[in-house]
Amino acid sequence: MKYLRCFMLLFLGSFLANGQQVSNVELVDAFSGKTFSTASHPPSSTMVFVFTTLACPYSKLYEDRIQSLHQKYSGQNIIFALVNPHAGPEDESREQMRELTWANNSGIPFLMDIDQVFTRQTGAKKIPEVVIISSGPTGYSITYQGAIDNNAQSVSSASVHYLDNALRDILSRKRPSPAITRAVGCNIRLKN
Repeated sequence: MKYLRCFMLLFLGSFLANGQQVSNVELVDAFSGKTFSTASHPPSSTMVFVFTTLACPYSKLYEDRIQSLHQKYSGQNIIFALVNPHAGPEDESREQMRELTWANNSGIPFLMDIDQVFTRQTGAKKIPEVVIISSGPTGYSITYQGAIDNNAQSVSSASVHYLDNALRDILSRKRPSPAITRAVGCNIRLKN
C-alpha cells in the first residue's frame, strides 16, 4: 500500500508539472529596460527560462554552459532568458543585475521577477533551474523543468545533459524525456 501511494504521488506530480499551462509572461529586462513578453514572440518559439541570481555560487558554475547552449541553439527559434526571482531594491537591484556582462554581451535578457509571479506560476524552487515553455494548440505550456545537467561542480564530469537533450527532443518534435528532473542549487526565497 505504501508503494502504491508513492507511485500515485509521483505520477500526479509529474502529470501536474508537465504540460502545465503558462499565461503570458511579462517581465522587465534589466539590461534594456524593455518588457519581455511571450506574446511578442512567434507562436512557434520555444523559450528557455533559467532561474538565476547574482549571489548563488551555483549560478556562476553554470554561466559558461548556459552561454554555450544559447550559442548552439540561436537561430533555431529557441529563445533564452535569465529570470531573477530575487530582483528588487532590497536584494538585487537593476543596477547590480546590469553588471552580468556575459549575458548582456550574449544577447540573453536578464528578467526581473520582482513580484515573483512567474516564479510561483512555474513552481521553480532552485537556482539555477530551467523551465522550457513551448507553444501548442491551447497556448504555452511547460515542456521541461529541472536541472541543466547532472553535475554542477564540473562540466567535464556531467554525464547527462538534460537541457541539451530536452532542446534536441523539442527540435525533433518529440516530448522531452525526462520532462522533469531535480535541480540542485540555492533555494529560491519566496517573498510574502
